[in-house]
Amino acid sequence: MSRPSSAGPGANKPCGKQQQHAPSPAAAPAAAAASAATISAAAAGSAAVPAAAAVLSSPGGGEGSGGPVSPQHHELTSLFECPVCFDYVLPPILQCQAGHLVCNQCRQKLSCCPTCRGSLTPSIRNLAMEKVASAVLFPCKYATTGCSLTLHHTEKPEHEDICEYRPYSCPCPGASCKWQGSLEAVMSHLMHAHKSITTLQGEDIVFLATDINLPGAVDWVMMQSCFGHHFMLVLEKQEKYEGHQQFFAIVLLIGTRKQAENFAYRLELNGNRRRLTWEATPRSIHDGVAAAIMNSDCLVFDTAIAHLFADNGNLGINVTISTCCP
Repeated sequence: MSRPSSAGPGANKPCGKQQQHAPSPAAAPAAAAASAATISAAAAGSAAVPAAAAVLSSPGGGEGSGGPVSPQHHELTSLFECPVCFDYVLPPILQCQAGHLVCNQCRQKLSCCPTCRGSLTPSIRNLAMEKVASAVLFPCKYATTGCSLTLHHTEKPEHEDICEYRPYSCPCPGASCKWQGSLEAVMSHLMHAHKSITTLQGEDIVFLATDINLPGAVDWVMMQSCFGHHFMLVLEKQEKYEGHQQFFAIVLLIGTRKQAENFAYRLELNGNRRRLTWEATPRSIHDGVAAAIMNSDCLVFDTAIAHLFADNGNLGINVTISTCCP
């Protein structure tokens, strides 16, 4: 399904809304296997595990460290490599009867151990490896795209959900486009896959949304280019609360969160001696619009307000982008 077309001087075409939607280290050499044997031999309660843990945590320089990782640290983290997905096996750590590890996500899809083909039941916890894992700092799974952080295993999931180096998704509202790629490739994707989206030049433009009286959930999208950056303007109409349709307008930067902090935007509805204004910092396309709409962190108005400013079913929104002083 094609996305809504956009325009400034022309008309924005709405479309029906759809619901939107690392490398791990190389295989350990024989020395790593020897280390594994040493670690496994350190039974729960043994002083050997805490001693090893103290050594393991030092290369990262502390939790959330971005410091260099030594070859020895790489060798040790490779002991936690899942043989199926090559991600890290993190606590709770389960092993097969022969002692082989597999991550919990892959384990749920397997009927036998991928290493020895032995049974995965009953579930056997490897408490020694869990203790070591609690002392090791693991690389972010987006290390190959630039993230240098090493983190405690409990911090990895939360960080990776918001990591600036994770792939960017298509910023267009809706779930029809599943594209993912680098930040540098976003504009090229939009120009080739979403040709109906109009781009206007300048820091002060008018976003014209047509046919705002269309029933159901609808969205309008256009681009604004200024200050050497591209901004995406989104207007969505949806029924956030049953029987109560609302409009949500927001500006996204085709860029990182840090870059977004350098800008501010103002949305303004004008007409019939009335004015409605919203000012905020644009959101990075990494964050998208869903969270902003859920928290009403955008320009929000209902259909009655929209009709006060609309002209023959068309709604013009003045959009101004400005830079913030450092």
